[in-house]
Amino acid sequence: MSAPIRRSWLAGLIGHGVGPSLTPELHEREAERQGLRYVYKVIDLPDGRVEPRRLEALLSGALALGFDGLNVTHPVKQAMVSLVDDLAPDVSAIGALNTVLLRGGRTTGHNTDVTGFRRSFAVELPDVDRDRVVLFGAGGAGTAVAHALVELGVRRLVVVDPDAARARTLAGTLRAGPVEVELAGTTYNEVADAVHGAAGLVNATPVGMAAHPGSPLPSALLRADLWVADIVYRPLDTPLLDAARAAGCTVLTGAGMAVHQAADAFELITGRAADRAAMLRDFDELVAAETAATSGDPTTRDITGERKG
Repeated sequence: MSAPIRRSWLAGLIGHGVGPSLTPELHEREAERQGLRYVYKVIDLPDGRVEPRRLEALLSGALALGFDGLNVTHPVKQAMVSLVDDLAPDVSAIGALNTVLLRGGRTTGHNTDVTGFRRSFAVELPDVDRDRVVLFGAGGAGTAVAHALVELGVRRLVVVDPDAARARTLAGTLRAGPVEVELAGTTYNEVADAVHGAAGLVNATPVGMAAHPGSPLPSALLRADLWVADIVYRPLDTPLLDAARAAGCTVLTGAGMAVHQAADAFELITGRAADRAAMLRDFDELVAAETAATSGDPTTRDITGERKG
């Protein structure tokens, strides 16, 4: 007896302030290219509360409603780990997830932030020095980036986070591996010492997002021989990257990670290979349309393709 033909897919995104996310559009456009019926819903937590019972209710509801997969983002990535039935090996090591598969009444956690950042870095910064790297941020995203950097061959990693306990927890997940881990404080002198002698640095904090303007470090500490990566993609040109370009640094924007983590999640949910080149073009188009829509031009189109004005 042949397997039933799959007619549709249902996915969603859980997090705080996720209404403007480009992920739903990236998933749905890729599904349309492949001839799939694919609906991606946004499940916003307007107050950002992550009590276990609330998240358990969301998971139970998703199972009952027939969801095939969920992406989760801030502030849920670490809180959700203990609530799913099964964990992919990388999630067990990292302690954070961003994708949950729902199959046969069970839930399995995965982390495509790790694979997304790793692929973006390998493609766009293939030959940079990886001896000593400074990582700003030890939360869910920072933890994923840290593990990706280890997989990319970084030998010494300096973690900077205002939450010392969180930084120690991240260091604990890494010290069994081949990387040497240092912790640094957030005062000017401590950050300056961390950056001195580093080959590159990565911002894995929300600082630089539209809702969290600024830079994780003073621009005076940047120098031309550094490479600088930022996982923020709204805006794509963050204050950190603007300052890094002005200092002559090689830079990596958050675009590649955003697209590759979405493509990896799409592949997990559907079992089909994603057209990453097309998804990168989609991302560029969506960002350009969003930028034009917010620039005050009444004849531009919004991200749905509808002409405004």
